[in-house]
Order: sequence, then C-alpha cells, then structure tokens
Amino acid sequence: MRNLSGNHIEEFVLVGFPVSSSLQLLLFTLFLAIYLLILLENALIVSTIWLTASLHRPMYFFLGHLSFLELWYINVTVPRLLEAFLTQDRRVSYVGCMTQLYFFIALACTECVLLAVMAYDRYLAICEPLRYPSLMPSNMATRLAASSWGSGFFSSMMKLLFISRLSYCGPNIINHFFCDISPLLNLTCSDKEQAELVDFLLALVMILLPLLVVVSSYVAIIAAILRIPTAQGRHRAFSTCASHLAVVVIYYSSTLFTYARPRAMYTFNHNKIISVLYTVIVPFFNPAIYCLRNKEVKDAFRKTVLGKCHFPRDVPD
Repeated sequence: MRNLSGNHIEEFVLVGFPVSSSLQLLLFTLFLAIYLLILLENALIVSTIWLTASLHRPMYFFLGHLSFLELWYINVTVPRLLEAFLTQDRRVSYVGCMTQLYFFIALACTECVLLAVMAYDRYLAICEPLRYPSLMPSNMATRLAASSWGSGFFSSMMKLLFISRLSYCGPNIINHFFCDISPLLNLTCSDKEQAELVDFLLALVMILLPLLVVVSSYVAIIAAILRIPTAQGRHRAFSTCASHLAVVVIYYSSTLFTYARPRAMYTFNHNKIISVLYTVIVPFFNPAIYCLRNKEVKDAFRKTVLGKCHFPRDVPD
C-alpha cells in the first residue's frame, strides 16, 4: 500500500518461517515457554536486587539494569518471533516498523555500553580494591547507568533520523520476523549511502568502543589475578567476574557474527534463524549464568522466592 503521492510505502510485509504447520506449532510452544521463562528470570532478578539491602552495591546495581533492559528487549523482539510462527505474512505499518526498529537499536546499543560499564566496574574492584569505594560510589554508578541508557537511545535516534528520510517505493516485503536495519536499507529506492555511513560509524562507536573497554579491562584483570600468589585467591578474584565475562563472550560473539557482514548474510534465508540466537537464546542464558555463578545472588534469590518464613534462623556464611 502507498500513500496518495505514490512514492512512499505505508506498510511492510514481514515474512514468517516457511515450515509445516505442525512444526510451526511446536516452535511456537517452545519459544513461548522460553519467553515466559526469560520474563520470570529477569523479573525475579530485578525484584531480588531491589528488595535485598546487601545487594545495593554497584555490581548488582548494574546487573539490575541489565535484567530490566532484557525484560524490555525481549518484549520488543520475541512477540514478533511468536507471531512469525502463527502467520506467514504479517503486515506492519511504516510507523510501527520504525518504532520497532528504534527500540531494537536503542536497547541493543544500551546493552553494549552497559556491559562495558560492568567490565570497568570489575576492573576497579579487582585492580583497585582499596580505592574502589571512592572510585565507584553510588552516584558514579547512577551516572554510568544513565549514560548507558542515554547513549543507546541517542544513537538509535540518530540512525533512525537518516533511515526514516529514505523513500520506499516497493517492493515492501521484508524477509525477516521484525524490522531490522539491513532489510530496510535493501528496500529503499533512494540513495542510501549517507544512511549506511551513519549506521557504520555509530556501529563502530556503540559496538567496537565498548568492546575495546571490555577487552582492556579484562586484560588488566587477568594480569592482576595472575599476580595473586595463592590459587585460592586467584579463584576468588576470578569468580567475581566470571559470570560477566561469560555473558560478554556470548553477547558479543553473536552480535559480531550477525552484523559483521550484513550484505553477505542477507543473501541467505538462514538469517532469520541466526537472529533467533541474539533475540531469544542469549537473553535466556544471561540470568542463569549470573544466578548460577554468584552465591550472593543465589542466596538472595532463594530467600525472595521462598520467603523469609522458611529461614527462621539466619546463620552467617
């Protein structure tokens, strides 16, 4: 459908997964269960950190922001995935498509920066333990978290500003289960070089710069851990950042694999399957990694879920 001027598409058609109806139902049920589990995991982490005074520290403050972000993120992406299993061709308005794209980019960029902030926090805690309280007070943690959200949403606004100025004359079929940058750029009938340049430059800033911070922080962390004389001390120091490192590896490997060569990827129909990795699988594993690797979170999580009435005597660890 086009508007009255005839040079701009008013809606796009999102193509679902071309599989049998029985397999569609099976996949829908599977991803619906994963979606509900992700919601439950992250909601419990956010509420546990909020209600447990002993977790009101920068490390868990950032973890709470990460869990809240993933709650928002999966509510932007996963419902689109579930709809793709129910309906082969779904229509979305131009405004709706741009709205999806804005929040998807904003939350993805925010997560990149937030993971870098968490790596820097671990660097200060391990490499500067005596100065850590003065280097990372609560107001500094608040400013860093706010900067992560602000930079992510500002970056998305800049990208969308250039993408929304492009003309879409047809066709209007997007071979994806949600509106993403590359398929939209492939559909435009106007000059897209400027939009591609802005997308590339902002990707460098919002992905590679945080990744550089993460790598630099962990190089310093590993060097500091190796200088610890006892094996027990090295294990204790590494355990404080192992969960974050695992999340960083999973997130950045899937993101870089997906977006390193977007032109080549979109020549294959497997792109939609790859997209499931970072829209569902990564958010599914993140809460489990943090909870399973962190004793404080596990203990607080257990008390939050079971209730304090099940712990009549508080025995210190």
